[in-house]
Amino acid sequence: MKILVAEDEAITLKHILYSLQKEGHAATGVSNGADAADLLARDNFDVVITDIKMPGMDGLALLAMIKDTAPDTDVVMITGFGSIESAVEAMKKGASEYITKPFNLDELILKVAKLQEKKRLEKENTALKLTLGLDSQYPFIAKSRSMKRVLELIGSIRGSDCNVFLTGESGVGKGLVAKLIHHSGTRKDRPFMALNCAVFTEELLASELFGHERGAFTGAVAAKKGLIEIADTGTLFLDEIAEMSPSIQAKLLKVIEDREFIRIGGTRTIRVDIRIISATNQNISGLIREGKFREDLYYRLNVMDIHIPPLRERKGDIVPLCAHFLEKYAKKENKHIRGLSKAATDTLMSYGFPGNVRELENIIERAVILEKTSMIQPENLPQSLKLFDVETLDPNRVKTIDELNREYAERVLDFVDNNRSKAAELLGISRTSLWRILKRQD
Repeated sequence: MKILVAEDEAITLKHILYSLQKEGHAATGVSNGADAADLLARDNFDVVITDIKMPGMDGLALLAMIKDTAPDTDVVMITGFGSIESAVEAMKKGASEYITKPFNLDELILKVAKLQEKKRLEKENTALKLTLGLDSQYPFIAKSRSMKRVLELIGSIRGSDCNVFLTGESGVGKGLVAKLIHHSGTRKDRPFMALNCAVFTEELLASELFGHERGAFTGAVAAKKGLIEIADTGTLFLDEIAEMSPSIQAKLLKVIEDREFIRIGGTRTIRVDIRIISATNQNISGLIREGKFREDLYYRLNVMDIHIPPLRERKGDIVPLCAHFLEKYAKKENKHIRGLSKAATDTLMSYGFPGNVRELENIIERAVILEKTSMIQPENLPQSLKLFDVETLDPNRVKTIDELNREYAERVLDFVDNNRSKAAELLGISRTSLWRILKRQD
């Protein structure tokens, strides 16, 4: 950790710095509170260790300044044997620890180690909140019932190491879901590598995945590790996996089954342990029937399948997503825009979003750039939004009336914040009928 020590006794300061640096901390020392304040104004420190009694600016004044300007910085107060009252006062004002003179340096090191562990746990807790979508700043918005189900499913496999197959239209956030799965799983501290299979030729995709040895093909002037090797012990996310050629599919299947592969142009077998998360926006069942995707590979990849619904089917996420993107791009453009006008919100809520969340983000970015007032107005939204209300029909799976009834009832429930009485009233049915529609399974 970066630690600042403020101590007016030169020999004590020297011993403290030596002990901290010996433990591997980046420790800096000053002899008074004013110098400490100057350093804190220019740099960030994890911990400040300060004597209470110093000439000029004392430790309590320094503590007050730290809590005002850098509240995440932990402060350890050093006090004389007869000044316990001052230490108690410091703890009330936000100090994390105190130690009395004369003190054993090992005791101080233990207190610093305790603070370091506390900071580590705080970081893990923050990461967990992000993983679960609980942090309002995190771009994974899950306010609708359907997206809450996706989060629940991710949570249910947190302790598992299974391969996951993601489906959903382009732009729904499959890459973000893959990151959530990785960072909430057992490999969260290991590498996460991602590759879009649709942007490479077959030769280049093979090289990106498996790597190559020097001279394996024209232009291979040096040996190169592939992403499968780099992601060892971690997760490999393969987006648009349906674009993968049959020959590469066969090689990938061998990696999954045997946990080993050979670089292109190589002879040495390389052992790996990876989790694979794959995704597609295509009808994978149709591709299997047509012989374009290996059925055995699909079953290896699809230990757990998660479908991310399109944005038009989770209207409850539109407003919070708008708020997130508005904050992001208003900060980027240095504009003070408080929100969207009702007319702009109504326009967005009635739109079908064929490009899903990615399209919504682009719409908000454009509106922020054009907007001259403190609220996004409808005239700064693309005119195409008012001309189209897109509703798609999947020719590979026509939904039954029961499915449509259930989905529509769920969307109305989202609209009224899960108020079943209000939903039944809007649908013109009784609460009992609504309950039967929601309970019906196909």
